[in-house]
Amino acid sequence: MEMNASYTSFVAIGDSFTEGMSDLLPDGSYRGWADLLAARLAARTPGFRYANLAVRGKLIGQIVDEQVEPAAAMRADVVTLVGGLNDTLRPKCDMGRVRGLLTEAVEKLAPSCGQLVLMRSPGRNGPVMERFRPRMEELFSHIEDLAAKHDALVVDLYGAAVLGDPRLWDVDRLHLTGEGHRRVAEAVWQKLGLPAEDDWLAPLPHGPRPRWATRRVADARFARQHLAPWIARRLTGRSSGDGRPAKRPELLPYDTTPPADGAPGTASGDVTALS
Repeated sequence: MEMNASYTSFVAIGDSFTEGMSDLLPDGSYRGWADLLAARLAARTPGFRYANLAVRGKLIGQIVDEQVEPAAAMRADVVTLVGGLNDTLRPKCDMGRVRGLLTEAVEKLAPSCGQLVLMRSPGRNGPVMERFRPRMEELFSHIEDLAAKHDALVVDLYGAAVLGDPRLWDVDRLHLTGEGHRRVAEAVWQKLGLPAEDDWLAPLPHGPRPRWATRRVADARFARQHLAPWIARRLTGRSSGDGRPAKRPELLPYDTTPPADGAPGTASGDVTALS
């Protein structure tokens, strides 16, 4: 990509990862990497416009049905599409259908925007990741193939060792913390050909490992507050995003004025965080 490239508009589509969970702001809303990226792009370009159609819990079929056509109609300079990971985490997943829907989305979006950006999503290290790793890697391989065919960019978060560090994940173990989102924003920023502000791949400083008892208490809290409600929603066919509108549904000028409290996002303990 051309260094110091100029972008006047950005549309983000996807699920909770792009909505910004769990980068929680003091007013109770979520920020996330897409908002951080939009703010940085807006600071470079007067009149910059931004839309974020992402909604937590959405499967790739819902993203195609609800977000792809509106995003394509906006004809933005940059469109990011991150989806399909929620499908791979379901007990039953038709990967052929997931690949087909992702192909449909890319084929509609790529001709409609200046630059389509896809991602190999980050993955926390642990036994849950190992269980679903084959599906995820099949998804990511297909993303690489689509990018090559349609001149899309791929941000490889999955291959970034630092994003496997548990300290960059919220207590729900499924969403990045504010620092994790900041690093993703920097990764996309650099992939778009803009000058690096820091090394988003830099490992976190070494720190003491939590004691065994502390880890077991955290495991029990996670199971009670996050895992059990998530399983219940899967069994009943519900989603944390049911009935929830997009956070920024229209492509409008982005206000770079910080909120009154100006506080950075932090990790969330919201029991609805699992998507």
